[in-house]
Amino acid sequence: MSATTTAEARAGAWAPVLQPINAGVSLRDQAYATLRQAIANADIYQSREEIRLDERVLSEALGVSRTPIREAMTLLEQEGFLRMVPRRGIYIVRKTKREIVEMIQMWAALESMAARLATQVASDEDIAALRHMFDNFRDATPAEHIDEYSDANIAFHQGIVDLSKSRIIGDTIKNIFIHVRAIRRMTISQDDRAERSIEDHLRIIEALERRDTESAERLVREHSLGLARYVEAHGDFLD
Repeated sequence: MSATTTAEARAGAWAPVLQPINAGVSLRDQAYATLRQAIANADIYQSREEIRLDERVLSEALGVSRTPIREAMTLLEQEGFLRMVPRRGIYIVRKTKREIVEMIQMWAALESMAARLATQVASDEDIAALRHMFDNFRDATPAEHIDEYSDANIAFHQGIVDLSKSRIIGDTIKNIFIHVRAIRRMTISQDDRAERSIEDHLRIIEALERRDTESAERLVREHSLGLARYVEAHGDFLD
């Protein structure tokens, strides 16, 4: 490949904002954690265009050689976040609509069990923290601050998982969280979903506060399955 072609290839690659990593800790592990978080923060479904990574671009951004970058990307490929295409490059994996629907259904099962456990083991203070996530939207509708509400929405769902204090649920759910998070972020502004979302969240919080195990589990499950149905009906952008 000529120098010009190589430069053009690098120019078309994904260039996330990254901070150089600390050479005092395993470079591979740091590169893995940094790239995984960058993928989680990326709007991977915002466009139909595939997002391609370039080792040299990432190496320069992180301030390390290509070896730990390559090792980190191998781990991310094994976890299903990246795919390597011979002679073409390395791409962030985008799931199909069917796969996304199934992932949300799995999320619904795990998060609803987390909610059930939360009614039994979470402290009153931890449950109250969920309610405080929405303090900024008391005097304004979520649609008026959609980006901030989207962040609060994602934090809310992660918060329920954390309240369960179940390491197994947390570890199982984390690999689908990246894709479900991206879809939640995309769809929250559509068809008044933000308004309906905050109403659902408040009912879930009330059930958790009452320690109403059955209601909390049911409300969380129905809330996430509602997203699955929405993606099934309106997720043509995924295929």
